[in-house]
Amino acid sequence: MKEIALEDYIITYYSNLLTFEENLANKHYMTQQKPMDSSHKLREMLMSKWRTTNKDALKLLEGGYDNFKRKVCERVMSESPREVYINKCPKCGKLARTPYAKQCRFCNYDWH
Repeated sequence: MKEIALEDYIITYYSNLLTFEENLANKHYMTQQKPMDSSHKLREMLMSKWRTTNKDALKLLEGGYDNFKRKVCERVMSESPREVYINKCPKCGKLARTPYAKQCRFCNYDWH
């Protein structure tokens, strides 16, 4: 089973800590990836709602999406470390699927 990267975990579960431009950039990137797998109506809705022309948001993506995620994660962890709960399995130490998970998907340890 593939382990979720810390960057993806933070962007997914702590998007409230992203700046306005970071959220725009993330949604814009997602419109470039997801619509090809989506229905025509959903694709049009995503493209119209989430694509942006905001120059500051687009500039954040200039170094690539992986670089964007790394920088967002670094900023969030330096500015708001107490607001991010990195939920790791007490047995194997791997990152849990969500901040609220109580069972490890890797070693099946249950800490309910």
